[in-house]
Amino acid sequence: MRRLALIALLVVPLALAQGAPKTHMVVFGKWMPVKLFLGPNEDKAMDMKIRSLYVDGRLREFTTGEPHDITDRVFVVRRAFRLNDSLPDDAAHKWRWQRGGWLLVNRDSGHISPLNLPLFDPFYSTASWYRDYAAYCGVSDDGEKLYAVVAQLSRRKPILRRELGPLADSDMPDSACPAPEWQRQPSRVTFEPTSGQKLTFAIHGHAADVAGDSDSGDDQ
Repeated sequence: MRRLALIALLVVPLALAQGAPKTHMVVFGKWMPVKLFLGPNEDKAMDMKIRSLYVDGRLREFTTGEPHDITDRVFVVRRAFRLNDSLPDDAAHKWRWQRGGWLLVNRDSGHISPLNLPLFDPFYSTASWYRDYAAYCGVSDDGEKLYAVVAQLSRRKPILRRELGPLADSDMPDSACPAPEWQRQPSRVTFEPTSGQKLTFAIHGHAADVAGDSDSGDDQ
Protein backbone atom coordinates (compact mmCIF):
# COMPACT_ATOMS: atom_id res chain seq x y z
CA MET A 1 0.00 0.00 0.00
CA ARG A 2 2.80 2.37 0.91
CA ARG A 3 4.48 1.55 -2.37
CA LEU A 4 1.35 2.45 -4.34
CA ALA A 5 0.98 5.70 -2.44
CA LEU A 6 4.62 6.60 -3.16
CA ILE A 7 4.17 5.90 -6.87
CA ALA A 8 1.06 8.11 -6.91
CA LEU A 9 2.99 10.95 -5.25
CA LEU A 10 5.65 10.74 -7.96
CA VAL A 11 3.35 10.34 -10.97
CA VAL A 12 0.80 13.08 -10.24
CA PRO A 13 3.30 16.01 -10.08
CA LEU A 14 4.99 14.70 -13.23
CA ALA A 15 1.67 14.60 -15.10
CA LEU A 16 0.82 18.11 -13.93
CA ALA A 17 4.21 19.37 -15.07
CA GLN A 18 3.81 17.78 -18.50
CA GLY A 19 0.36 19.32 -18.93
CA ALA A 20 1.46 22.82 -17.90
CA PRO A 21 2.09 25.23 -20.81
CA LYS A 22 5.71 26.05 -21.50
CA THR A 23 6.78 29.56 -20.59
CA HIS A 24 8.69 31.38 -23.33
CA MET A 25 11.10 34.25 -22.80
CA VAL A 26 10.81 37.03 -25.39
CA VAL A 27 13.41 39.79 -24.99
CA PHE A 28 15.11 42.51 -27.02
CA GLY A 29 18.85 42.98 -27.31
CA LYS A 30 20.82 46.22 -27.11
CA TRP A 31 20.40 48.99 -29.66
CA MET A 32 22.97 48.98 -32.47
CA PRO A 33 23.63 51.81 -34.99
CA VAL A 34 23.62 50.85 -38.70
CA LYS A 35 23.39 52.68 -42.02
CA LEU A 36 20.34 52.82 -44.27
CA PHE A 37 21.42 53.60 -47.85
CA LEU A 38 19.16 55.85 -49.94
CA GLY A 39 18.79 57.28 -53.41
CA PRO A 40 18.62 55.69 -56.88
CA ASN A 41 22.31 54.81 -56.66
CA GLU A 42 22.20 54.20 -52.90
CA ASP A 43 25.00 56.73 -52.51
CA LYS A 44 23.37 58.48 -49.55
CA ALA A 45 23.12 57.09 -46.05
CA MET A 46 21.21 57.85 -42.88
CA ASP A 47 21.54 56.42 -39.38
CA MET A 48 19.14 53.73 -38.22
CA LYS A 49 19.02 51.94 -34.89
CA ILE A 50 18.23 48.24 -34.75
CA ARG A 51 18.10 45.60 -32.05
CA SER A 52 17.76 41.84 -32.00
CA LEU A 53 14.66 39.94 -30.88
CA TYR A 54 15.28 36.72 -28.96
CA VAL A 55 12.89 33.90 -28.10
CA ASP A 56 14.16 31.48 -25.46
CA GLY A 57 17.70 32.74 -26.02
CA ARG A 58 17.60 32.21 -29.80
CA LEU A 59 17.95 35.10 -32.24
CA ARG A 60 14.73 35.24 -34.27
CA GLU A 61 14.59 38.68 -35.89
CA PHE A 62 16.12 42.14 -36.04
CA THR A 63 13.80 45.06 -35.35
CA THR A 64 13.74 48.84 -35.55
CA GLY A 65 11.63 51.35 -33.65
CA GLU A 66 9.60 50.84 -30.51
CA PRO A 67 7.09 47.97 -30.12
CA HIS A 68 3.37 48.54 -29.57
CA ASP A 69 1.43 46.39 -27.11
CA ILE A 70 -1.85 45.16 -28.58
CA THR A 71 -2.71 43.22 -25.41
CA ASP A 72 -0.70 42.10 -22.38
CA ARG A 73 0.29 39.01 -24.38
CA VAL A 74 0.67 40.26 -27.95
CA PHE A 75 2.71 43.11 -29.41
CA VAL A 76 3.80 44.38 -32.82
CA VAL A 77 7.22 45.66 -33.85
CA ARG A 78 8.80 46.66 -37.15
CA ARG A 79 11.27 44.30 -38.80
CA ALA A 80 14.76 45.14 -40.05
CA PHE A 81 16.86 42.78 -42.14
CA ARG A 82 20.15 42.49 -44.00
CA LEU A 83 20.00 42.20 -47.79
CA ASN A 84 22.84 40.57 -49.74
CA ASP A 85 24.00 43.25 -52.21
CA SER A 86 26.89 41.29 -53.67
CA LEU A 87 27.21 40.50 -57.39
CA PRO A 88 27.96 36.96 -58.63
CA ASP A 89 31.62 37.84 -59.23
CA ASP A 90 32.16 39.51 -55.85
CA ALA A 91 34.59 37.67 -53.61
CA ALA A 92 32.61 38.34 -50.43
CA HIS A 93 29.06 39.13 -49.41
CA LYS A 94 28.07 42.78 -49.13
CA TRP A 95 25.23 43.25 -46.68
CA ARG A 96 22.94 46.28 -46.55
CA TRP A 97 20.32 46.95 -43.93
CA GLN A 98 16.71 47.47 -45.00
CA ARG A 99 13.46 48.25 -43.20
CA GLY A 100 10.71 45.69 -43.54
CA GLY A 101 7.08 45.39 -42.54
CA TRP A 102 5.59 44.69 -39.12
CA LEU A 103 5.76 41.54 -37.00
CA LEU A 104 3.15 40.14 -34.62
CA VAL A 105 4.74 38.58 -31.52
CA ASN A 106 2.96 36.35 -28.99
CA ARG A 107 4.71 36.35 -25.62
CA ASP A 108 2.94 33.18 -24.42
CA SER A 109 3.66 30.93 -27.41
CA GLY A 110 6.84 32.67 -28.58
CA HIS A 111 5.37 32.70 -32.09
CA ILE A 112 6.40 35.47 -34.52
CA SER A 113 4.44 36.09 -37.71
CA PRO A 114 4.65 38.82 -40.39
CA LEU A 115 1.70 41.18 -40.73
CA ASN A 116 0.19 41.80 -44.15
CA LEU A 117 -0.75 45.48 -43.93
CA PRO A 118 -2.54 46.48 -47.19
CA LEU A 119 -0.60 48.98 -49.35
CA PHE A 120 2.10 49.36 -46.68
CA ASP A 121 5.36 50.48 -48.30
CA PRO A 122 8.56 49.72 -46.34
CA PHE A 123 10.20 52.90 -47.62
CA TYR A 124 7.45 55.54 -47.56
CA SER A 125 4.96 54.26 -44.96
CA THR A 126 5.25 54.93 -41.24
CA ALA A 127 2.53 53.38 -39.09
CA SER A 128 0.84 54.84 -36.05
CA TRP A 129 -0.84 52.27 -33.76
CA TYR A 130 -3.87 52.56 -31.50
CA ARG A 131 -5.31 49.41 -29.92
CA ASP A 132 -5.31 46.88 -32.79
CA TYR A 133 -5.55 49.57 -35.49
CA ALA A 134 -2.62 50.64 -37.70
CA ALA A 135 -2.92 53.97 -39.53
CA TYR A 136 -0.44 54.88 -42.26
CA CYS A 137 -0.07 56.35 -45.72
CA GLY A 138 -0.03 53.48 -48.20
CA VAL A 139 1.29 53.39 -51.75
CA SER A 140 -0.37 51.83 -54.80
CA ASP A 141 1.27 48.86 -56.50
CA ASP A 142 2.47 51.03 -59.39
CA GLY A 143 4.01 53.55 -56.98
CA GLU A 144 1.94 56.42 -58.35
CA LYS A 145 -0.80 57.05 -55.75
CA LEU A 146 -0.90 57.72 -52.03
CA TYR A 147 -3.68 56.39 -49.79
CA ALA A 148 -4.88 56.98 -46.24
CA VAL A 149 -5.16 53.49 -44.76
CA VAL A 150 -6.42 52.13 -41.45
CA ALA A 151 -6.01 48.38 -41.00
CA GLN A 152 -7.31 46.24 -38.15
CA LEU A 153 -5.49 43.05 -37.18
CA SER A 154 -8.63 40.92 -37.17
CA ARG A 155 -9.61 41.87 -40.73
CA ARG A 156 -8.02 41.19 -44.12
CA LYS A 157 -9.38 44.27 -45.86
CA PRO A 158 -8.60 47.76 -44.52
CA ILE A 159 -11.46 49.55 -42.79
CA LEU A 160 -10.27 52.78 -44.44
CA ARG A 161 -8.73 53.26 -47.87
CA ARG A 162 -9.00 56.81 -49.22
CA GLU A 163 -6.91 58.15 -52.08
CA LEU A 164 -4.90 61.22 -51.08
CA GLY A 165 -3.40 62.08 -54.45
CA PRO A 166 -0.19 61.35 -56.36
CA LEU A 167 2.89 60.13 -54.53
CA ALA A 168 5.58 62.79 -54.52
CA ASP A 169 8.87 61.25 -55.64
CA SER A 170 11.52 61.55 -52.94
CA ASP A 171 14.73 59.82 -51.89
CA MET A 172 13.93 60.18 -48.20
CA PRO A 173 12.00 57.54 -46.22
CA ASP A 174 8.69 58.47 -44.57
CA SER A 175 8.57 61.56 -46.78
CA ALA A 176 5.06 61.00 -48.18
CA CYS A 177 3.42 61.96 -44.89
CA PRO A 178 4.26 61.89 -41.19
CA ALA A 179 2.78 59.27 -38.88
CA PRO A 180 -1.00 59.85 -38.55
CA GLU A 181 -2.26 61.19 -35.22
CA TRP A 182 -4.87 59.33 -33.14
CA GLN A 183 -7.52 60.77 -30.86
CA ARG A 184 -9.55 58.89 -28.24
CA GLN A 185 -13.29 59.31 -27.43
CA PRO A 186 -14.37 59.54 -30.11
CA SER A 187 -11.78 57.45 -31.95
CA ARG A 188 -10.37 59.57 -34.76
CA VAL A 189 -7.23 59.58 -36.85
CA THR A 190 -5.76 62.49 -38.81
CA PHE A 191 -3.64 62.23 -41.96
CA GLU A 192 -1.56 65.17 -43.18
CA PRO A 193 0.25 64.26 -46.42
CA THR A 194 3.06 66.57 -47.46
CA SER A 195 1.44 67.32 -50.80
CA GLY A 196 -2.25 67.16 -49.96
CA GLN A 197 -5.12 68.16 -47.70
CA LYS A 198 -5.31 67.35 -44.00
CA LEU A 199 -8.07 64.80 -43.39
CA THR A 200 -9.59 63.39 -40.21
CA PHE A 201 -11.56 60.14 -40.11
CA ALA A 202 -13.80 58.74 -37.38
CA ILE A 203 -13.33 55.04 -36.61
CA HIS A 204 -16.45 53.05 -35.70
CA GLY A 205 -15.52 49.46 -34.93
CA HIS A 206 -15.00 47.90 -38.37
CA ALA A 207 -15.82 51.04 -40.37
CA ALA A 208 -14.53 54.57 -40.92
CA ASP A 209 -15.85 57.83 -42.33
CA VAL A 210 -14.73 61.42 -42.70
CA ALA A 211 -15.23 63.15 -39.37
CA GLY A 212 -18.46 65.12 -39.53
CA ASP A 213 -19.56 63.39 -42.75
CA SER A 214 -22.39 60.85 -42.48
CA ASP A 215 -21.64 59.28 -45.86
CA SER A 216 -18.83 56.71 -45.46
CA GLY A 217 -19.49 54.70 -48.57
CA ASP A 218 -16.24 55.69 -50.30
CA ASP A 219 -14.04 54.98 -47.29
CA GLN A 220 -14.56 51.29 -46.70
